[in-house]
Amino acid sequence: MYKKIMVTLDNSPADRTILDHIQPLAKLTKAEIILVHVSDGFVAQLQDQLNLQDSEEIKDDRAYLEQETKNLAAENINVRSVLVQGKEPVEGILSVALENQCDLIAMATHGHGPVQDLLLGSVADSLRHQTSIPILMIRSGNLRHP
Repeated sequence: MYKKIMVTLDNSPADRTILDHIQPLAKLTKAEIILVHVSDGFVAQLQDQLNLQDSEEIKDDRAYLEQETKNLAAENINVRSVLVQGKEPVEGILSVALENQCDLIAMATHGHGPVQDLLLGSVADSLRHQTSIPILMIRSGNLRHP
């Protein structure tokens, strides 16, 4: 079924929603999980262009990914992480998904209303229009566990 599942993380409480959902799926299918976070802020882009040392934000993002990787590995899940810098989120997610031949992209959505999505943009919405890779989207806070 699935061999490589990309899980996008944004270093927010919403991540727990998708991680809790994807963990049993990865165990069931014996899939590798690739955790991805895109640091797309101005500082991340500037650092990438000028080869500057990591900012506190990047250090925090890297530490967060490392901790989530350790948590999943402790559950006997084959996992690794990728921190993308200097790209827009959709571009970064798609480049990692294609590069790693992922066969599922999993992400939590924040559940903005249509007006907020129109004004703020939506990574999930843009992503679904730009890839043929299946995408599993779970609205943050709406997942119930037995």
